[in-house]
Amino acid sequence: MSKKARPPIPQLNGRIIETHCHLDYLSGEEIESTMAKSRSVGIDRVITIAVSRDNQRVVQKIASQYDDVWCTQGLHPHEADTWDSEFNDELKLCAGDQIVVAVGEIVLDYFYEHSDPKKQIAAFEGQLDVAIEVQKPVVIHTREAESDTKAVLGNAARKLKIKGVIHSFTSSLDLAEFCLAEGFYLGFNGIATFKNADNVREVIRNTPMNRILLETDAPYLTPVPYRGVPNAPYYLPFIAEAVADVKEVSVDELLATVHQNSLDCFFPDAL
Repeated sequence: MSKKARPPIPQLNGRIIETHCHLDYLSGEEIESTMAKSRSVGIDRVITIAVSRDNQRVVQKIASQYDDVWCTQGLHPHEADTWDSEFNDELKLCAGDQIVVAVGEIVLDYFYEHSDPKKQIAAFEGQLDVAIEVQKPVVIHTREAESDTKAVLGNAARKLKIKGVIHSFTSSLDLAEFCLAEGFYLGFNGIATFKNADNVREVIRNTPMNRILLETDAPYLTPVPYRGVPNAPYYLPFIAEAVADVKEVSVDELLATVHQNSLDCFFPDAL
């Protein structure tokens, strides 16, 4: 195999739900080709994620154009400085749409200083209140903020009818155990394939199969062996294989369980 050659995307037997990506980063033609290629490798539903005030309506529009795409609504912690009560009012209206399956991605990120921590907590708590009111799950982003994440989620978790997911989980096993005990799923992506991600694989090893979700976070975090190119939902089979390997189960068994997990989290009324 030459230095530039990469293996083909695995053709798996099971279906996969892409629970976290950013289709709005693509042009219209790129979305079309991405969706076609994703379907060809067994992806039957895609959730595209809102992160800022500017892209709430954009992801809704994308989701409205495809029968197999849904979206979320919410402010990423990097955008917390733009959060206010007016945004929460808009969020309540948008979150009632049937194509909106969750509130997110929300929570706390202290790794980068894009927003003041106090403002992040206020935005997190405010958007959690909306999720509780509209009875939608949440998509959680947390980084270097374990103590505050525990404190806020601990107060809100019991009020959430369907908890949601801690996406792109890279935090400690302690936080994983806390979130699992509160009823949340953990989302794993291409990081599971990275050479130095033993901490993530340890969490996967200790997470029950019925609490695992798969995602790409595309266009970021492309899995091995396609690191260095933009990520896309159609690379999910590589992530599924990596997680199955860590769990020491067949890919078919993993996909069947994780597909049902994804339905239970985001599509509880699906037959």
